[in-house]
Amino acid sequence: MDNEIQLISDGDGLAVIGNATDVERFLVSEGLSSKDLGLQRLKSVFGTGAAAAQAGSDIAANSGRWMKLTKESAQRVKKFGLMDSKTPGVSHAMVGKPGSIKSWLQIENPVGSFLANPALLAGAAGIMAQLAMQQTMDEITDYLATIDEKVDDVLRAQKDAVSARMIGVDLVIEETMTIREQVGRVSEVTWSKMQAAPTTIAETQAYALRQLDALAEKMERKTKIGDLATTAKEAESTVREWLAVLARCFQLQDAVAVLELDRVLDASPEELDGHRLGLRAARQHRLELISRSTERLVARMNAAADSANAKVLLNPIKSPAVVQSSNHVATAVHDFHGRLGIESGRQSSEARRWADAAAETRDMALETGAKGVGAAISLGNETLDRASSVTGKLSSGIAERARRLLGDEKERDEQG
Repeated sequence: MDNEIQLISDGDGLAVIGNATDVERFLVSEGLSSKDLGLQRLKSVFGTGAAAAQAGSDIAANSGRWMKLTKESAQRVKKFGLMDSKTPGVSHAMVGKPGSIKSWLQIENPVGSFLANPALLAGAAGIMAQLAMQQTMDEITDYLATIDEKVDDVLRAQKDAVSARMIGVDLVIEETMTIREQVGRVSEVTWSKMQAAPTTIAETQAYALRQLDALAEKMERKTKIGDLATTAKEAESTVREWLAVLARCFQLQDAVAVLELDRVLDASPEELDGHRLGLRAARQHRLELISRSTERLVARMNAAADSANAKVLLNPIKSPAVVQSSNHVATAVHDFHGRLGIESGRQSSEARRWADAAAETRDMALETGAKGVGAAISLGNETLDRASSVTGKLSSGIAERARRLLGDEKERDEQG
């Protein structure tokens, strides 16, 4: 079958490899945007000799494009039936397009697949992991620009020594990434500059998470609406600052991972698969730590909003302020999660306006009052009936008594 291309997925991204024209046709037909995979970097996997010459020839004859998988694009490529490969976490498929058929079809028994070589497949998976992390790094850069938080300013305001070291590590990593772009690899000398970077970044991340945890605990201790309003307002700016620091830490950790994979690809390509999987597991662990801390904070803010809503009549100004601050924090965390690829659901607490609450209370009062008036009217009628009855009985008694007196008086006159 002509026009054959190979699809490779590691769960985060999709690589399309084959003749440049065929690759472009496939991407256009499926409506997928992509960037260069950088296959030429795989030449270093084979060193020298006949195997290296053959690999170099195969690499030169093929083009590779990569894209980050979204729910929509993942659904589109699912129809091609990607199957697990011998490389852990990687699935692939060969597809082709005969001249008389418009759609691309899976080839069940591919012959001469470019990535039939396990070393090439492992190398491609390593590059795909780098591209996925670089994509996240770019998104974090956009995020920091959007929220206009200067991470260095936040760190400089802290007296903690770890924060000060973080600024230096930031500069070293950016310099190393620049050298990598120019040279195309990470040498032993370049890598040696990075030895202390992971520890410092991890310490700064832990420090930022502690700040968010402390804020959640502070919110939990407050019970008065006035105190909640003050603390919630402080949280609006403070949370944004520490989320910015966490985002920068995560970005630098991804940068270190990209450099690590380059170094392993250059020095020990046979260990690339294991190192890629290890970095993936460590990255997921970091995401879980961040997720737990930020979601706990949002839960405390939501609880404060619920408490404020319940007391809006007594605090018509401060209660809505608590809810507003809570929503701002929840929105900030939700946006932050999106940039890091953390799935989260955000439900804003709607501030209960004082007028609405007052109207509700008024309606309840009217309903209760109406029942009271009805009861009073009923009671009044019963009282009047009783009074009339008593009055009638009293009048009858007086009349009877008057008759008796008149009768007695008449009887006395006749006898006299």
